[in-house]
Amino acid sequence: MVTRFIRPKNLSQKMMRVIFSIYLGVTLLITSMQFLTEYMKTQDSILNELKQLEETIRGPISTSLWQYNQNQVNSLIAGILKLPIIQGVDIFDKDGKNTIYERIYSPASAPLSIFATTSDLKWSLNGESVLLGSLVLYSSSEVILDRVLFGFSLMAITEIIKLSVLFWLFVWAFDRYLATPLKELMSQVNEVQMNQDVSKRINLSNMEYNELIELQNHMNSMLSAIEKNRERLLEDEQAKRSWLEDAVAKRTEELQISNEKLEKLAKNDSLTGILNRGSFFEAARHLLILCKRQKSPASFILMDLDNFKMVNDTYGHFSGDKVLVHFADTIHDLLRESDLFGRLGGEEFGIFLSDTGMDEAFHLADKLRKAISHATIEVDGKTITYTVSIGIESSELEDYSIDELFKRADLKLYGAKEKGRDYVER
Repeated sequence: MVTRFIRPKNLSQKMMRVIFSIYLGVTLLITSMQFLTEYMKTQDSILNELKQLEETIRGPISTSLWQYNQNQVNSLIAGILKLPIIQGVDIFDKDGKNTIYERIYSPASAPLSIFATTSDLKWSLNGESVLLGSLVLYSSSEVILDRVLFGFSLMAITEIIKLSVLFWLFVWAFDRYLATPLKELMSQVNEVQMNQDVSKRINLSNMEYNELIELQNHMNSMLSAIEKNRERLLEDEQAKRSWLEDAVAKRTEELQISNEKLEKLAKNDSLTGILNRGSFFEAARHLLILCKRQKSPASFILMDLDNFKMVNDTYGHFSGDKVLVHFADTIHDLLRESDLFGRLGGEEFGIFLSDTGMDEAFHLADKLRKAISHATIEVDGKTITYTVSIGIESSELEDYSIDELFKRADLKLYGAKEKGRDYVER
């Protein structure tokens, strides 16, 4: 075959040699230009990726440096080094001293070229920016070549294969044995799809037994299976609908019984008008047991007004009582009718959420926190603002005690206070 290509004996072989030679030369030239262009574009792309990565990790690293959390810094660096584009990481302190030096290659096997991006690590303190040092991320030519060479290798192999095939014979064979039957097959498939008639079967004409006939048979078998599955799904859907209706009716009955019990147990706080501590915990205990029986989640939100003693000391206890009433009214307006809301003592309040997981509880708690932080109250011509810290805990499968749920939420509330107040700890 090679000899016939080098010394062609007919016109078609000569034309193939000329076309192949011209095409090969042009392809090599264009491919070389494309390779160089792609190399430069890929390097720019990697630089952009490094800059985006710096923007992403600059905050966590600055936070860890400010908190002197070296373990967290080391964990972040270890995670960064696992990224495909990263060849090394340096962190310098504010005096330019290298505090972290990491490379994924040894000095003996260093890449041909190294390029990097540098950004400052800063921390905002009292509105001022404090320089902590700088972060340098390194990448190399090896990363670029890994991305570029594979695609161009495939391109070269594809061009060689295409030029080695007799195009006209391929077109004829394709049209005779594949294109025409496939068009007929797709036409019948589209007809089935448009009419949504899975009872119809595909039947190719003028076909000898081959893979397309097997495909036809498989598709017909699939249509038969779809038809049977549709009938079974309709039966299952009807059964599930009946079961759901029964379950909803049963749950509605249980909720009605529970609500009747809650109405008898309900005793309100004399100041805010919401449930007091005793009635809140009694009602929450019943709801928690009901949630466990139905295997549904429940959440406990514990809230404490920040620096409330300062409000009493500054504005008086009368104003402090007005703040408590304002807080209870604001929170109550944002809750569902099924949510349990009570005053647990002093400036501490609790919310019990049935059928509510941690994510939904956190979303509600943050909404409540923002509503309080943006609210103001006028008392005797004075404008009072205040904030609230919140701890959230969701029930686990083994939780049957509301007291244990309260204790864990109280620990979360303590964590929110430790983080500066006006915060939701989950």
